[in-house]
Amino acid sequence: MSVIAKKLDQVLDRTQKLVELSKALQEQNDLVNLENQSLKVALESSETKRKEMEEKLRVVKLARSLEGTSEKTLDIKQKINEFVREIDKCIVLLK
Repeated sequence: MSVIAKKLDQVLDRTQKLVELSKALQEQNDLVNLENQSLKVALESSETKRKEMEEKLRVVKLARSLEGTSEKTLDIKQKINEFVREIDKCIVLLK
């Protein structure tokens, strides 16, 4: 074979290897893209769950803060009623 024919065969072989490598890399890229998409979906799902849990935590904290308040509210209402009665007595005395 002539030198030109050998060089041409080498170029063709290298070109074929590059085409095969390109196909393999494209397949790998497709797999990575699919994995990326599934991870994005998982992240969105986790973010949604995190927000729901934060909201539940906020509600629980609010409920706990109101548990003690019911006794305080009752005491405050009783004090207000006592003051209203005293004011009524004072009004009666002023007449």
